[in-house]
Amino acid sequence: MMKIGLISDTHNYLDPQTLDYFADCDEIWHAGDFGTIKIADQLKEVAPLVGVYGNIDGQDIRAEYPLHQRFDCEGVDVWMTHIGGIPGRYCIPIRQEMESNTPELFICGHSHILKVARDQQMDKMLYMNPGAAGRHGFQTERTIMRFTIHAGKIENVEVINLGSRAG
Repeated sequence: MMKIGLISDTHNYLDPQTLDYFADCDEIWHAGDFGTIKIADQLKEVAPLVGVYGNIDGQDIRAEYPLHQRFDCEGVDVWMTHIGGIPGRYCIPIRQEMESNTPELFICGHSHILKVARDQQMDKMLYMNPGAAGRHGFQTERTIMRFTIHAGKIENVEVINLGSRAG
């Protein structure tokens, strides 16, 4: 069993609460827009980090984290990228890959909009966007997620509200 902490769009701000919420996680996954490599370094002090770079990330982050991560976690085929779209409206290259090789779990960030949904058109793929954890953007609340993956099943999905973007 793996307990995963999921975060995106920190934009150079890591709420100290995040480290507490992720303290018992086996891995942390960051879906892009770290802001600085310092954010990645802080998260790596808590648990191993799997990440992708986002559109605001510089060369330091892009040198360490790819545009896409496709991997198996406890029997679940996971695809993580920063800009992916939403169920029914995926970015064209993403949609083309999904149609021929659908993951079981698709994770993206970028929109700052928290969303967890089953995409019935993509063979019941689970879509996750943890929203935005940073203070930059239009979101009113800062959010992260935790969940477990065990024996090919995604379980115990929880959304954690870190408070208002302004505060």
